[in-house]
Formats: sequence, C-alpha cells, structure tokens
Amino acid sequence: MDDSGFFSIQVISNALKVWGLELILFNSPEYQRLGIDPINEKSFICNYKEHWFTVRKLGKQWFNLNSLLTGPELISDTYLALFLAQLQQEGYSIFVVKGDLPDCEADQLLQMVRVQQIQRPKLIGEETAQSRDQRLQKSSMDQAVEVNHPFDGTGMLDEDEENFQKALALSRQEIDMEDEEADLRRAIQLSMQGDHRNEFSGSVSRNISQSTSTSLTESLSSEELRRRRQAYFEKQQQQLQQQEHASNLHDKPTTSSDALGMDPGGDMSEDDMLQAAMNMSLESIRNHLNTEEKK
Repeated sequence: MDDSGFFSIQVISNALKVWGLELILFNSPEYQRLGIDPINEKSFICNYKEHWFTVRKLGKQWFNLNSLLTGPELISDTYLALFLAQLQQEGYSIFVVKGDLPDCEADQLLQMVRVQQIQRPKLIGEETAQSRDQRLQKSSMDQAVEVNHPFDGTGMLDEDEENFQKALALSRQEIDMEDEEADLRRAIQLSMQGDHRNEFSGSVSRNISQSTSTSLTESLSSEELRRRRQAYFEKQQQQLQQQEHASNLHDKPTTSSDALGMDPGGDMSEDDMLQAAMNMSLESIRNHLNTEEKK
C-alpha cells in the first residue's frame, strides 16, 4: 500500500489467493471469449482511481455494496449487465472473482428468503447535501414567514385560518336562515292578528250600523205613530164636534159628560189607540197602492 493506505490490484489479488480466489479482468479478451453471462458469476470488484467496491450475489440476488451509499443496493438480474456496462462507461475497471467464496451468514439467510427494496439508498454526500439544502430551504421559508407574518402567539396557520373562515361563513348562513324563519313567523302572526282585528272591527261596524239603522227605524216608526195617533185623535174630535152639532140641529140635547165620554183620551186604552193608529197606517198604505195602480 502507499502512504494514503491505498491497495493496488496486485495486493488485492495476492490477498484473495489466500482464499483460493482469482481475479480476471471483465473486459479482457480471454474472459470475453468464454461468453459467460454476468448473472452466473458470484462477485465483481470495481475500481475507479482510489475507490474500490464490490458487486456480489448473496443468496439468489445481486447487491451493490458500494461504501459511498447509505446501504446495500438491490440489483435485478436483468439490470446487472447494464449496470456493469454503465460502470465501464464511467471509467471503472471491473474484475471477476473466480472460485468458491467463503461462507457468509447473509448468503445463508438470503438463500431462504428473497428481499424487496422499497427505497433505493442514496449517496452519502448526496443525502448530506440534500439534508443541508432542506434545512437551509426550511430556514429561509421560516424566516420569510416570520418577516411577512410575525408570530405573536395569537396568529393561526393559513389552513387553520381558512377552515375557521369557512366555519364562520357557515355559522352566519345558519343565523341568517334562522332570522329569516323568525321574521316569517312574526309576519304570519301579525297577519293573523290583523285579520282578527279586521274581522272584529268589521263586526263591530256592522253591529253599530245595524243598531243605528234599527234605532233610527224604531225612532222614525215611533214618531210616525205618534203623529198618526195625534191625527187620529184630532179626526175623532172633529167627528164628535160634527155629531154634536148635528144633534143640536135635531133637537137632541147632549151634555158635556156625553161629549167627554166620547173623548178619545177617556175610555179608550193605549192598546186600542195603537191598534187604531195601525189600522189608519194600513189604510193609508192601501190607498197609496191603489193610487199607484191607477197611475
């Protein structure tokens, strides 16, 4: 090895001979003439400048055991040849390890169980750089948010604020609907009360008008009856005077008591006087009807 600890290919080749293993250059004419499919091999050692890493079959699956990765990388059988060709394009020297490899616990375990890799490992430097970039980006975003919206302990996140605004809008809509329903109920009650008032005022007006017309009719009828009764009394008095005058002409003496006996206010009762007045009223109506028929 040199001062930096780097092993040359000759050192590694001599170290593998201890285990009965031999290194053959992958792209050498001797190996290419053999026409061996890479998936039928057991291990490859790859070198670029001062970096070495191994591609090895463990169980029935191939793994990239590059120490620059965060973990072993699973390589499918179909991708193995393409992966080796890509390494050659990048300038790597690839060596095939020939011989029986020493027993390995991982190889024994993976002979029984096949693995599936959900997430491929990343380069250590790449992951570190991404973590650093993410931290810087997050810090920049936090600073920008803090500058634009300084946190005073009472602010809310945009999503929380949006949800709060939606809930507030829904609450206002429900309150408006309740107010509209309450206004509608009050309007219906007022309308019903107005109808009752109108009906009551109408009935009162009708009763007042009916009572007024009835009282007027009664007053008029009483007045008319009084006049007619007065006219009847005057007519009776005139007849009595005429009869008295006629008796005087025929030498039939009469006394004042006889004349008084014929006084309508003497022996006639109130019912008789009312009946007489009604008879006179009916007589006048019949006369009026007869006159109308003649016309």
